[in-house]
Amino acid sequence: MTRPVDAPDTDIPTPETLPALRRRTTAVLIASQILGGLGVPIGIALAPVLATEVSGSEAFSGLAPTASVAGTALLSLPLAALMTARGRRPGLVLAYVIGAVGAGLVVLASVIGSFPLLLAGMAAFGAGSSANLQARFAAADLVEPDRRGRAISHVIWATTIGSVLGPNIAAPTSRLFEGTSVPEQAGPFLFAAGIFTVAALVVAVLLRPDPLLTARALAPREDKNPRSRSLRAGVAAVKASPMARLALVTVAASHTVMVSIMVMTPVDLGHHGANLELVGLVISGHIAGMYAFSPVLGWLADRFGRLSVIGLAVGLLGCAALLAGTAGPSHAQTAAGLFVLGLGWSAGLVAGSALLTDSVPQPARAAVQGLSDLTMNTAAGVGGALAGLIVAKAGYGWLNLVGGLVLLPLAALALRRAVLRKVVRKG
Repeated sequence: MTRPVDAPDTDIPTPETLPALRRRTTAVLIASQILGGLGVPIGIALAPVLATEVSGSEAFSGLAPTASVAGTALLSLPLAALMTARGRRPGLVLAYVIGAVGAGLVVLASVIGSFPLLLAGMAAFGAGSSANLQARFAAADLVEPDRRGRAISHVIWATTIGSVLGPNIAAPTSRLFEGTSVPEQAGPFLFAAGIFTVAALVVAVLLRPDPLLTARALAPREDKNPRSRSLRAGVAAVKASPMARLALVTVAASHTVMVSIMVMTPVDLGHHGANLELVGLVISGHIAGMYAFSPVLGWLADRFGRLSVIGLAVGLLGCAALLAGTAGPSHAQTAAGLFVLGLGWSAGLVAGSALLTDSVPQPARAAVQGLSDLTMNTAAGVGGALAGLIVAKAGYGWLNLVGGLVLLPLAALALRRAVLRKVVRKG
């Protein structure tokens, strides 16, 4: 068989072998997502508490998770550039390795009491999230357009297993370091470092042939000019597509609202007497909402359209802000709000990611996908930084109100696109 220019180590699959390749690729991505899902939530659950202890001020509690989100954002474009040039596999492996190094730096920072080093470690730790986010696009590389929502959602769903277990492993893992110089909240980051390393090995060894390079080889009309895959080409593709712009706004708004509320919930729970185990359970429920029902949302996006599920995302996120913002000392209501918050995020991410992939040409997709992750994580990083200040000055309820207001531009834009689409169809 002929070898593609972009993947010299890989034969072009035939129509008969392509289904098996899709299943193999999905299985490897699912395995890596399970592992990544074990590591990333440890930072979600413990970073605000650890930041408060190391800095000595609750006002800085939101900076540690914000540093993680910022790290995810800053790495998005370099990883996208690497994937554009070399494929998904090198980018995913590098992201997991950087995440493991970051976890080690967090532990070192907590031991020596250095808040700047803690922030640097959390920024590198955010690479684990970069790998998990980029894996959803790798799942869509080889599938038909009418199944992209489900392909993306299946890989997102795989994170459920690790993500639900991760926060609950935090407390037992932390007790392993009793009597040592490692603080209780920092110990689980050593566990995360090991998990990220294993995930990197799984991808490096098993994600062959590379799905992105194979998809390029299969594309009958792909422009082989490297400039068509550049970041500039990606920006031009987004500018040329109103639906691509809506997709970017969807993932950015959904992620910002979710991150801003989520990172401050452990602090608010602590104000109302919650211990580490209870915080872990609430975060586990939240993460279950983020991932467990994604296949249903992917099917809905494929069956009823991306715009319908984007509207569902706006409704769920607004409901979550109302529940969490009015919960007060009710841990059960806070848990319910966080679960719905995760569900709304999942709807926005699945539908937005599928719409983005649909709306740009194949050569520019990797660059556009990197731009999407940069946008969503930059917005969420700003939101997370402001979240700590809002809670410190005004309270957790006001944070949820601001989160609800962030959804209004997305709702207006999605409604406008839906109306215009109906007008075009009737015309």
